[in-house]
Amino acid sequence: MKIVVTGGAGFIGSNTCEDLIKDGHKVICLDNFLTGKRENISHLIKHDSFTLIEGDIRDIDACNNAVKDADAVLHLAALGSVPRSIADPITTNDININGTLNMIVATRDAGIKRFVYAASSSTYGDSESLPKVEHIIGKPLSPYAITKYVGELYADVFAKTYGMECIGLRYFNVFGRRQDPKGAYAAVIPKFTALLLAHQGPVINGDGSFSRDFTYIDNVIQINKLALFTVNKDALNQVYNVAYGESSTLNELYDEIKVNLSEFDSEITAIKSIHGPNRTGDIPHSLASIEKAKSLLHYNPEFSLKLGLKEAMKWYWDHKSTLEV
Repeated sequence: MKIVVTGGAGFIGSNTCEDLIKDGHKVICLDNFLTGKRENISHLIKHDSFTLIEGDIRDIDACNNAVKDADAVLHLAALGSVPRSIADPITTNDININGTLNMIVATRDAGIKRFVYAASSSTYGDSESLPKVEHIIGKPLSPYAITKYVGELYADVFAKTYGMECIGLRYFNVFGRRQDPKGAYAAVIPKFTALLLAHQGPVINGDGSFSRDFTYIDNVIQINKLALFTVNKDALNQVYNVAYGESSTLNELYDEIKVNLSEFDSEITAIKSIHGPNRTGDIPHSLASIEKAKSLLHYNPEFSLKLGLKEAMKWYWDHKSTLEV
């Protein structure tokens, strides 16, 4: 198949592009490199099955150009990060809402049925129920969460109005190879890792008791492909949690990262973390039910946090010369 991957030079996108090509598919990568990185796809550029279109999802012409003659769309492009959306809600809205609308319109106009898109666990907002089940959400706690929920609403309307096959994937705290540790809005695992490799103690927001369902990249690649290729009609026009189904506190996460990195550098064992204030817009606890994805998509995540961190820490150690704090 010929598959468009928006945000294909990003962390999740580049890993998925690579896997789709290994499976024999042709990939069209649309990326503006605002957060994506050329080095993430440098090994794919000369591959016969890979085409890069440098463009922005806020430009409808770029979207139309990318989807020409494609069979399916995997829409991953977004401006991530809750804190960044609080600092700059207008740009977050423009990319995540207007850009998503452009992509789904371009997909419809090209006659493509299957539109798989990245949703977010932030959509659960202030709902305190655990584990998180897809049909129970609260009010959003950040501009970012609003934008991702609006994407779900658009997909639902386009499925009902235009007969499209839309599948939303609510990612929970994805981590793994190629995730960028640099910048103010870096995710917690690469940030902690880069600081420890530099023999610095990271700041943990709050007392470290907040918990998350950390999800290794290979689990995410698995469900991305299941959503793209499922022939189960009951699986279409649904939203799914993408997680492992177990939660860990930030303190437990930090200890596990230290254990893994200490195998390469014993001095890391003694490094202590620093505790700072809680972060605005953060929910205390997050744990996903993945029963719906297991039932309808046959999702079967293979990597727990422990197994995923073992793989990820080896990758970061092997690439430590390229990391900056």
